Amino acid sequence: MSVAHREPAVDAAPERRPRTPRRWVLPVAVAAGSALVFAAVRPHLIDDTFITLSYARNVAFHGHWGLITAETSNTATSPLNVLLLAVLTFVLRDAVLACGVLFVLGQVALVLALRRTGTRAGLPAWFAPAAVALLTVNPLLLSSIGLEVELGAAGIAWLLVCAGERRPIAFGVLTGLVALVRLDLVVVALVLFLLRRRFWEKAWQTVLAAAAVALPWFAFSWVVLGSAVPDTVIIKTLQKSWGTWDFGNGAGLYARVFPWATALSFLPAALALGAFLLWLAGSGRRGPQWTKVLPFAPLVPAGLAHYLAYTRLHVPPYHWYYGPSLVTVTLFLVAAAAACVRLPARVAGAVAVTGVLVLSVGFYVSDGLPRRFAPLMSNHDSTADYERIGPELGRLLGGGTVRSGGEIGVLAYSCGCAIVDLFDDRGAVGPAITARKADLGALGRALVDVNFRYFDHGDRPIVTDYALVRGDPPPGALAHWTLSSPWAGTQQLYLVRGNGSGA
Repeated sequence: MSVAHREPAVDAAPERRPRTPRRWVLPVAVAAGSALVFAAVRPHLIDDTFITLSYARNVAFHGHWGLITAETSNTATSPLNVLLLAVLTFVLRDAVLACGVLFVLGQVALVLALRRTGTRAGLPAWFAPAAVALLTVNPLLLSSIGLEVELGAAGIAWLLVCAGERRPIAFGVLTGLVALVRLDLVVVALVLFLLRRRFWEKAWQTVLAAAAVALPWFAFSWVVLGSAVPDTVIIKTLQKSWGTWDFGNGAGLYARVFPWATALSFLPAALALGAFLLWLAGSGRRGPQWTKVLPFAPLVPAGLAHYLAYTRLHVPPYHWYYGPSLVTVTLFLVAAAAACVRLPARVAGAVAVTGVLVLSVGFYVSDGLPRRFAPLMSNHDSTADYERIGPELGRLLGGGTVRSGGEIGVLAYSCGCAIVDLFDDRGAVGPAITARKADLGALGRALVDVNFRYFDHGDRPIVTDYALVRGDPPPGALAHWTLSSPWAGTQQLYLVRGNGSGA
């Protein structure tokens, strides 16, 4: 019997697969870049950032909710930002360092959410890093680092993930968290929720999850701190120093002082609105480009709804208030550019995104590094000057109290003293509540009454030993400092005895 001859088996060559970057490369790169960004902006963190950092430091080291250790207050707009900073401050022993770490973590959370949504939509891999880069170099958002804008951006991105993946409970949990970041972000969450396909399915799960996350804090704040919504809802709406300028026309005011920074801040919004109109115009064809952009389309009406809500409130145009609207439309802009399939559109999208990036970076470094002032700001002096004045002020006061001269953040953080104004003087908030109610209708007054149901109206304004005043030299001034900024020009700040009379 013959045995059939068999050729020895030859191992087939392994199939070559295209090399793809490891999953950890992108978040690590974003973390490293974000750390460098924070190092660059640290010298010009704005005054309101230090209000938040003072709260976080007091919670971390004293278990005390207040801007200064001597008084309980409820003017921290973002309780979640304060609590996260407090945890990091307790570990790191430095609130500014904690601020940098939280910024980096927020950036990483943002890019992971965008990569997940972009991959699901079929967008190229460069979408997520390009979107994070465009948000990071936006002059207005750069000027808001240290506030809750970064946490809000990460929250919006993850809301988009949960909306696209139809995860009602996770969407509710995130809605509760963004409500604790900033209550107005619920407007964005609501629009993203309503624009889901068949949004009503399991909606009760979303509502219950959001309530379970957010209501415990608001109940605690309502009963223990005296107001469910922070006192800033009264303080900010009463501020008259902006004249005829409010949120609706505030960009025009910033353009007068910071024309380039304002133009570059709002340029992505203008481009995004144009791209959105083009996307709507192509709804009849619904090709691949239209479909890839679809998951990001609700971001534009969400941003517009947030903008209109703030316009309706007639609040002062603090620049970080524009943050959520800019974040939403910028994410749509980059998604639209990344979705382009035809060469002319692809080139136009790449030019738009790259052009805004290059111009924004070029503008930021044009004044040299480190910058003395944020690209957009409304402070009366630089952070560095206030950090120098703070310890001097503390030594002059000894153990006395001083009424602020209009800005309290950096001084409260650096002086080691009791410096007071509406942001930490609960006795002064009571008259402010009464004044605000006089301008409201019946419904508005009822809402204010409910919010301040447990507020102690028996507190009296703090009588201070000293006061900081700006303007002409008062009699008996104990010290003075020169303040200077592009926003407010050059002024003199004086320390006087009493509540500011100079007597």
